[in-house]
Amino acid sequence: MASIKDVAAEAGVSVATVSRVLNDHPSVSAEARARVLAAVQSLGYRPNAVARSLRTDQTHTLGLVISDVMNPYFTELARSVEEEARALGYSVIIGNADERPDLQDHHVRNLLDRRIDGLLVSPTDGGSPLMLDAVRAGTPMVFVDRWIPGLDVPVVRADGRAAVQDLVAHLHGLGHRRLAIIAGPAATTTGRERVEAFRDALAAYGLELPDAYIGQGDFQAESGRRVTEGFLDLPEPPEVVFAADNLMALGALDAVRARGLRIPDDIALAAFDDIRWFVHTDPAITAVAQPTGELGRAAVRALVDRIEGRPGESVTLPARLVVRRSCGADPTSVQRSTS
Repeated sequence: MASIKDVAAEAGVSVATVSRVLNDHPSVSAEARARVLAAVQSLGYRPNAVARSLRTDQTHTLGLVISDVMNPYFTELARSVEEEARALGYSVIIGNADERPDLQDHHVRNLLDRRIDGLLVSPTDGGSPLMLDAVRAGTPMVFVDRWIPGLDVPVVRADGRAAVQDLVAHLHGLGHRRLAIIAGPAATTTGRERVEAFRDALAAYGLELPDAYIGQGDFQAESGRRVTEGFLDLPEPPEVVFAADNLMALGALDAVRARGLRIPDDIALAAFDDIRWFVHTDPAITAVAQPTGELGRAAVRALVDRIEGRPGESVTLPARLVVRRSCGADPTSVQRSTS
């Protein structure tokens, strides 16, 4: 493998001149710059990224800590983050928190030790002293999907309130009146926000959300199954179960089928976070869809802005309702609403 000395010899310049060209220093003449770049291409020289980072105090590496890599929503988010970062000249190191605050902080600590240039986080809760310390220390950071209230950090997220209102309007139009929700963790902003949006949407139709129709989940499939079993055991079970994320919807589906019940004939099912396999269930599942790819790309751009000294701005994008057959909609109307 060619070294920087080989490039200097090939171009007929000093090692210092090669270094200046590679670091885009303006003091090099156009002729010398052209000779160095030609030598780099001819020899296939690749600068040592570790050595360069020690000189420039930049690693061109971003850290991404996601809540659950097994959740298809976060898998798609991570993919869009990696693609956008690569397009902007950055690499990404991913840490999976598995919805555990301690594991989240473990990854954050390791990423900071690796001297990443900036950090993208979807927090598992709102009480991490480590992230507070990182913000105070000046670490460029952006929250994506979830956030920690009170920290001066840009947030890139989807606003699902209007889509939840559309969902409740759709359910009300189908004649459903007893609507229940499998909530996410109250320690997360998305867990609280989706319950509030659901309750407000019901109130617009004069419907209440009794405590018995609020089941506490944890954004994992098993909690969706457990909560749905509890709903089905009630003296008056709900007519609709709305799962506040896709994995809990999968658990709810398992619980309904285990009882020998049919969707939507015996109970309807809807979910927050549309994912590709929802169209392959029978019936296909009605869902609130977030612009996941756009969120990931916007988060990277906001973080790179902060790294490069520009003001990274918060971004809020709208979610939308995708109507399918799991709540009892007529197939003809479903085709019109999703075309």
